[in-house]
Amino acid sequence: MVKLKDKETPFIHTENLWFSYSGDEDTERIPIIRGISVDIEEGSFVAILGHNGSGKSTFAKLLNMILTPDSGKICIDGRDITDGELTEEEIMELRRNIGMVFQNPDNQLVATIVEEDVAFGPENMGIPPAEIRRRVDNALSTVAMTEFARHSPHQLSGGQKQRVAIAGVIAMTPRCIIFDEATAMLDPAGRNEVMRTIRALNKEQGITVIHITHNMNEAIEADRVIVINDGTVFLDDKPKKVFSNVEELQKIGLDVPQVTELIFELKKCGFESHTHPLPDDIIFESDGAKAIADILTESRV
Repeated sequence: MVKLKDKETPFIHTENLWFSYSGDEDTERIPIIRGISVDIEEGSFVAILGHNGSGKSTFAKLLNMILTPDSGKICIDGRDITDGELTEEEIMELRRNIGMVFQNPDNQLVATIVEEDVAFGPENMGIPPAEIRRRVDNALSTVAMTEFARHSPHQLSGGQKQRVAIAGVIAMTPRCIIFDEATAMLDPAGRNEVMRTIRALNKEQGITVIHITHNMNEAIEADRVIVINDGTVFLDDKPKKVFSNVEELQKIGLDVPQVTELIFELKKCGFESHTHPLPDDIIFESDGAKAIADILTESRV
């Protein structure tokens, strides 16, 4: 498990979090989140994985209070937003610290001009016009969309639309952004655009990133991977540690990076040597290629 230093207060803390949806009958409730307790450090990049229906997107919506938990605790920046003691204004202020970018960018674009769309959130927050102008310019620059400021969002590519949606969240200056399968509907070029933006937000601006994804090549870029299965935390560790559990992940319907699976199958076939054993924790193609090359080179000697 990834642990925080004792002296640090986690930016996001959940404790024994439960949530259920209403079933077919009014009295029936279907548990989706079953006692999740996690801490997320400010400035970290966390990927959340899970098969469809595992509860990962529901968990994200609980963090932003789009959904309200049945029981348990959610603390943002050390303040419990689920205990009923905070005012509505205080809860809204804490919620603004956590922005969300969803799967379909078309569902997030509300204006007919890019810069007006980016300004929508700050305007609703009552930010002064001069500050809105500064935030919009900064947000568009951050996602490399300044030259499209006066364009219609609906004339943009999928990747460009998603970057505009991200800019709209950035303009509200959150300390954390949750990307809820934000690359799922994009082509490879669009995914690369968005992932470059995500990396820059995290590494250059220190924004906490929670990235919900089915793409394992995106997950390996995170500092930490949390796997949710049937509403509980199944695995929680660094990417190399998580993806070394190939059989366990496959049993719950998840893939691993292709190079990780290749190394796993080669080891099963006995393709390794005593001097160059194949590691269990290879997640990058370059490391896999080197490991295989070392064995092939040795076999020729």
